[in-house]
Amino acid sequence: MSKFKSLMIDMYRIDAIKFGQFKLKSGMMSPVYIDLRVLVSAPKVLKKIAKAYISVLKKIKFKRMVAIPYTALPIVANISAINNKPWIYTRKEVKEYGTKKLVEGEFKKGERIVMIDDMITTGGSKFETVKPLNDLGLNIKDIVVLVDREQGGKEQLEAKGYKLHSVFTISQWLLVLFKSKKLTRAKYNEVIDYLNKNKIK
Repeated sequence: MSKFKSLMIDMYRIDAIKFGQFKLKSGMMSPVYIDLRVLVSAPKVLKKIAKAYISVLKKIKFKRMVAIPYTALPIVANISAINNKPWIYTRKEVKEYGTKKLVEGEFKKGERIVMIDDMITTGGSKFETVKPLNDLGLNIKDIVVLVDREQGGKEQLEAKGYKLHSVFTISQWLLVLFKSKKLTRAKYNEVIDYLNKNKIK
């Protein structure tokens, strides 16, 4: 089983993965939904997740991290507290007053930045964030997520010259839950079948 088995079980326990029928940001309907917003109420699990990200980040060269709001904000704050790497974050909306900044935090043009988000489905939201950061002169080549839903996002990013790194994939997570008797064979097969049939080409 995955080296992150205990983390996957912890995330199931705090209801970070749900089963039913859910509409995703991409517009797809899905029998599985990953909700990492619950992490703010589970600090011990959040800290374990930060350490899991760090195990991936150790293999990447970068000057600072950028968090995609909102779910990645507490994750990156915890990562930074452990690895002492500075970070910045983008605003979903630019204020009409004050500094009117798109990006909060210090950075310099040309710096190598690694983007941190919670997960990836099609990759669309990553492109929305990468472009304005590139326009500001930041060098982004690597994107790190906790969970890859394996629905074409990785391939979409790589086609544009970005490299996706994930702590684990949804199929790995589902297999751990199935083997740990948290998921029935019928539900496991249903979700795996859905994932295989619903990939962005």
